[in-house]
Amino acid sequence: MTKFTLNGQPVEVGDHPHLLAALREELDVTSPKDGCSPSGQCGCCTVLIDGKASVSCQISLEKAAGRSITTLEGFDATERERLAAAFAAAGALQCGFCTPGILVRVKALIDKKGSGLTRDEAARYLGAHLCRCTGYSKILDAVEVLASGESPPAIPSGGLGTRGARYEGIELALGDRDYVDDIRVAGMLHGALRLADHARADVLKIDTTAAGAVPGVKAVFTAADVPGDLRVGIIHADWPVFIPEGGRTSYLGDVLAFVVADSRETAREAAKLVEVSYRPLRPLTDAVAAIDDPEDAVWELDGNVLARRAYRRGDVDGALATSAHTVHEIFQTQRVEHAFLEPESTLATPGPDGTLKVFSGGQGVWDDRNQIAAVLGVTTAQVVVEQVSNGGAFGGKEDMSNQAQTALAAWLLQKPVKCTLSREESLLLHPKRHPFRIEYWAGCDGDGRLTALKARLLSDSGPYASVGVEVLERAAGHASGPYRVPAIDVESIAVRTNNPVCGAFRGFGANQAQFAMEGVIDRLAAEVGISAWEMRFRNAVTPGVVWGPGQIMDDGSLGARACLEAVKPAYDEAVNGGKAVGLGFGLKNSGLGNGFLEIVRAVVRFSEDGEVEVRHCWTEMGQGVHTVALQVAVEELGVDPGQVRVVVDTTRELGAGQTTGSRGTVMGAGAVSDACRRALADGCRPGVDYEGEYRVDWTNSLDEGLENPVIHAVFSYAAQLVVLDRETGKIEKVVAVHDVGRAVNPLLCEGQIQGAVHMGLGYALSEEFPCDDEGRPQNMTLRSLGIIRAKDVPTIEVILVEAPQPRSPYGIKGVGEIGLVPTAGAVAAALHDLDGLWRSSLPMRVPVGAAVGAADE
Repeated sequence: MTKFTLNGQPVEVGDHPHLLAALREELDVTSPKDGCSPSGQCGCCTVLIDGKASVSCQISLEKAAGRSITTLEGFDATERERLAAAFAAAGALQCGFCTPGILVRVKALIDKKGSGLTRDEAARYLGAHLCRCTGYSKILDAVEVLASGESPPAIPSGGLGTRGARYEGIELALGDRDYVDDIRVAGMLHGALRLADHARADVLKIDTTAAGAVPGVKAVFTAADVPGDLRVGIIHADWPVFIPEGGRTSYLGDVLAFVVADSRETAREAAKLVEVSYRPLRPLTDAVAAIDDPEDAVWELDGNVLARRAYRRGDVDGALATSAHTVHEIFQTQRVEHAFLEPESTLATPGPDGTLKVFSGGQGVWDDRNQIAAVLGVTTAQVVVEQVSNGGAFGGKEDMSNQAQTALAAWLLQKPVKCTLSREESLLLHPKRHPFRIEYWAGCDGDGRLTALKARLLSDSGPYASVGVEVLERAAGHASGPYRVPAIDVESIAVRTNNPVCGAFRGFGANQAQFAMEGVIDRLAAEVGISAWEMRFRNAVTPGVVWGPGQIMDDGSLGARACLEAVKPAYDEAVNGGKAVGLGFGLKNSGLGNGFLEIVRAVVRFSEDGEVEVRHCWTEMGQGVHTVALQVAVEELGVDPGQVRVVVDTTRELGAGQTTGSRGTVMGAGAVSDACRRALADGCRPGVDYEGEYRVDWTNSLDEGLENPVIHAVFSYAAQLVVLDRETGKIEKVVAVHDVGRAVNPLLCEGQIQGAVHMGLGYALSEEFPCDDEGRPQNMTLRSLGIIRAKDVPTIEVILVEAPQPRSPYGIKGVGEIGLVPTAGAVAAALHDLDGLWRSSLPMRVPVGAAVGAADE
């Protein structure tokens, strides 16, 4: 037993691998979050030890013995309120998972330095902390307020357009609002996965004897225990929840067994004892070669081509032949890890009425419900999934991770089971951003007006479909960027390999394609002899222009040139000041489009005590969809924000697929506003479910063969300027101009954009998730991913443009998806302006001290 003082009280704990585990698993102190234990690389578990900020997953119980440990729970109430209020008012948190650890660090810094703490010093000390959402800018704003000793500004509240704090902002900042892994229920057991040892191998035998014999182990489950479907998938059901004996692994994230025990550590140790006999096979890891490889990459799936997408308009070869200027370039983008701070976690609890309740942090709880029911072989009415706001996702939590295995164990044992992935398991298991090989031929006339574009795109989608087909569609559809191109020829192909699965990730294929398009735009501008800004302005889409696959652009496209006009003063100032500059310009759809019928619903319900319950169907993952729902309700009903409670679960049939593509803001606002109007028409009677609906039923698929299909209902636009110092080569500033249609909450919009630019700079310069020839990832820690730390993030200035989208609720367009679409192209152009070298591959690795400095060396 180990004794120490916790928040002023003496405590005694048993054996644990580190202090964090003792705090969370035995003492039920959950404000310190576990993002990467025991590596100590995220900072989420920071606590005070004898007044010094320390990463608790790096502290053994032997070192903790006799010490004074203080967590946020033990801070003075007034100080807790001041810290949380400052962060909420500044918009300094999004998903909130990293925030409690940062608050502890900030307290320690202010206790030591007081008002002498500078912004630059704070940024350096925050190097111990990762934040994937905010880009750190607003965190440092909050730190400045706190260090000054001033009271945090009052937080406004109201309807659309209010710069209010996010829903549950105070609770998130303090770590008081539970994530899935923070939830405890009586009699809860713990699960752990046994993953594959080979990316491609026949599984000859799975022996669970040794694992099952470990004291504390309750059961070990394999594919033989699945009563229903073995394969799941958001769109294509090709992903096995277990690989059985006689089956074949297809990547290192495949699950072979699930161990259930009375503690997390016991389950994890026992999972290592599951013995698997293999016949290793040659992995297919070269996407180009895999197309024609005689062997299939994936067990029981024929061929290695996941999908092909193509479209053509006009005589491309003829137009290129007669163009005054042409360019031809091959671009390569990389595989990237989402690095959300909260590892995937699921809790499943069987009920006495024969139902199973699942607490999920996934991005589509109705999809989770349907797939879990299929695996269990039960009706969807027997499974209820409650969406627990998660600690970041960015697309990486669309596919199920451990939901099916955890639900299976709870169902068969009729006991509550929780499974939380380690960081290493998370890195192996969930989908990544697709690497693309992109070949472009482009031409323009003597004035720089585009004449033709020919594009050939190839993506490595890994073994299972996930949303690889849809990512390919977005990349192909967005291949021409926000430009008018009279003749276009696009062919694209997604390939199955034994590399990690690739799926949804912020930008969803538009990033990759528009990195290439921005590259050819800059090369053509140089050939013509006009500025990057002028080249873009002359070719930007406008209302009535035919875009990409043939869509005629509506008045929403007025935002394209509006973005360029808004960035022009900063562009001219930087150029005239002798800076090296790069300009990126992009568009990104919101919603699914492509002929999908999108119907979403929301429910507003009034209680006798005045509470207004708003139910919608979207996952809150830091983007602020709960806040959008609240502000729409306030706008329409005229109620106080404090009366509104937001709920997401599957007890009502409201679902419309995944929270992806900025759908939540656009479509959620439409459904909530409709529900509110129905309630007002009926007098807002207590106890009545007022159901509202919003639908998009006017888009077309390319398969319909229309000359001018409406591929997407909504587009956002953005122009980003990257300014480099010619002496140091470092990025001084990024000016991000974004057309959001209507800013529901400008504070949250700014934070989304700053976080996306931070992610985009990493995408451009340093982030990568490479694999070797065996399909084994090479960067298996958060530190190795190349994420830019706080001290190296340049100033990010945000300018919001509001060019309303026709037929969209309040004119909203969304902002989450487009945030980093223009960034890599702008960085590449700025580096070319600096040294004259054209870049065509990502990441654009630069020496330490250049660009943003040491990304994470």
